[in-house]
Amino acid sequence: MVTKISNIVKLVMCAALFTIHCSLFTGCSDEPDSEYFYTFNGELMSDYLKNRQEFSSFATIVDRAGLMDLLATYGHYTCFVPDNEAVNSYLKEHGKSSLSDLTDADCDTIARTHLISNMYSTFEMLPSGTSSADASFTLPTPNMLGRYITTSAAEIDNHPVVKLEGTAYIYYEQQNDTVENGIMQPINMVIEKSNSYIADIVRDNTKIGIFYDALVATDVIEDIQLVADPDWDSKKYPKYYYKSHTWNEVGWVPDTKKYGFTIFVEPDSIYQAKFTERNISTANGNLRAIYELACQIYDPVYPEDVSAPGHAFENLSDSINPLKRFVQYHILNRTVPSADKLTAPVMNKTNEAFGFDTKVINPEDWYQTLLPHTLMKFEQLTVDLDEKGNDCRGEERNLVGERFINRRYASPDYKVRGAWINSSVDNEFEHDAVNGHYFYVDDIVAFSYEVQQVVHNSRIRMDFSSIFPEVMTNNLRQNGDPFTDDSNSTPDDSATPKNGRNFYFPLGYLDGVTFSNCYCVLRRPHTNFWSWQGDEWNLFGDYDFTFRIPPVPYTGEWQLRLGFCAIETRGVMQVYFDGVPQGIPLDMTKFLNTELYIGDRFVTDETKGDYNKKTDEEKASEQKLMRNLGAYRDGRSQYHFNPSDGGKNFFIGNERTYRRILCQTTIDATKDHYLRFRVASDGKQGNNNEFMLDFFEMVPKSVYAVDGDGDIEDDL
Repeated sequence: MVTKISNIVKLVMCAALFTIHCSLFTGCSDEPDSEYFYTFNGELMSDYLKNRQEFSSFATIVDRAGLMDLLATYGHYTCFVPDNEAVNSYLKEHGKSSLSDLTDADCDTIARTHLISNMYSTFEMLPSGTSSADASFTLPTPNMLGRYITTSAAEIDNHPVVKLEGTAYIYYEQQNDTVENGIMQPINMVIEKSNSYIADIVRDNTKIGIFYDALVATDVIEDIQLVADPDWDSKKYPKYYYKSHTWNEVGWVPDTKKYGFTIFVEPDSIYQAKFTERNISTANGNLRAIYELACQIYDPVYPEDVSAPGHAFENLSDSINPLKRFVQYHILNRTVPSADKLTAPVMNKTNEAFGFDTKVINPEDWYQTLLPHTLMKFEQLTVDLDEKGNDCRGEERNLVGERFINRRYASPDYKVRGAWINSSVDNEFEHDAVNGHYFYVDDIVAFSYEVQQVVHNSRIRMDFSSIFPEVMTNNLRQNGDPFTDDSNSTPDDSATPKNGRNFYFPLGYLDGVTFSNCYCVLRRPHTNFWSWQGDEWNLFGDYDFTFRIPPVPYTGEWQLRLGFCAIETRGVMQVYFDGVPQGIPLDMTKFLNTELYIGDRFVTDETKGDYNKKTDEEKASEQKLMRNLGAYRDGRSQYHFNPSDGGKNFFIGNERTYRRILCQTTIDATKDHYLRFRVASDGKQGNNNEFMLDFFEMVPKSVYAVDGDGDIEDDL
């Protein structure tokens, strides 16, 4: 292991100088419009392929795919180029004697599988943020088929190399070969991605047969067949030009409208161990045993259904059946192609998840599952000790940097380990499908009574881009280069702006969302914007916008909050919960240092303001005062940073970034609920009534202690 880790370090270091050199050229782009094509004097990817006999087979494939002209033009690309020996092996494995046996469609699939519209050195293929030498990652940009390439570190012939999809690897001697329009990465095998559906690749894995049998028996398999909307055509929608604060920008509708699913699966060996541990007999088969396991877990959560006919083993497909609930909770309604994308991306200039001070808080994300009215919590383990000196790692010290499901290990009172997500690729079986991905986990994943009452009995903070599954499934979250700003006068409205795109969503694109008289815009992330995780959502126009809020874990009194940045160019809105108006309108031009809030008692600077100078008693007094005024400072863990040096600017010390209480009400956890935002500005205020949605919080009474009982809410 020592040798392996040291070689990984060598791989990183040998690529570092190259990365610095090529970073001047790196940007996110898809295939450029023909109006931006031009020829360089130096060698291009097309020349590279044509001039080297060892890659002549792949050159033929690219040419037959009609992509050679693309590689002879402007762009920023990475090409994983298999040599002739690799192509010959591929042909033989598929029962073909020569390239002529491939169809043009075959060539198109092979070529696009190996091309990415972005530049990646080997250094950039192994991001930091985990202590596990065996961990796998996924390149942020998909290939030209819209599929993601998984990478990992390995050692071949005493050289550190990057492996692709767990099988192919980049030749050490030829890695990072630069050309004018990108990087060539010669590889030893043709990369293949499955064209099967997620249900099919789960079926083909003999290590997870118990879960697959339950998937079929409960009919949940029928719920994971969607792939894409066949009627979606982005060309029907024009570009949208707008101004957000002082930034002149342009938005596009998404290129695709795909559907996807992510499944977290326990291998059969874990089920067998649980059956033994819980005294569950397998004499009547594994399906009966996993049903009894599901009963043990879900009967305490749904006691009113225990005596109902649908609860019985003979009715496994009934909506209240515990096994159906068990299977549904394992599945997210979105595609997440790699474990590192389950939480905010680790930024190479801070070595922290985007927007999180990982020394004081574990990065978290919450996503909805196929079990109605439930969320799943994901947490990256980063914090060693809490502020009282309690160990927050448990026994997982070797898994710092990796992700867990439904973990809460914040203090001696809350020690729930959760299930570890195995991010390594099992080369024996395919894990990535056209409509989803699945991961192994090392413990039972379930919406148990403990998860409901302990793990999820906490402040649930969600970036708005994580609320809507379409955003992640269609590769719109964290899109583009967050370190680089666009022109503030003339926005790049080419089809593939070099720094990434902003998007707007037509009515019907986002599930659970309705609106009128407005544009709904997702602005791509910027490290220097006062927006958590860099991105933000804007509404423009005389908006009347309604969205289905994420589910709460149990019925009770909850406080709903909106995080945003107040700016003079923004407007005023009225909020409604389930159709009922809530309080006075929210004015997004008012700062915390105005008389509406705490006035000149708020002292501002670019770090954490006067806040850290306050005593605990002063902090508690201020929090109660601000809560009575309907607001909270943003969390102490939230920040943006200077892209040049990584210097942090914390939101808690800024008078413009805060959380506004939208409503405080009893929420029925068994039903859908909606928030409505209706414009209340006087005329076209600011930039066309500009309204910002940054992040959303759902906070139980046990946390916010509205009546004064209980602890003061933490400031993280």
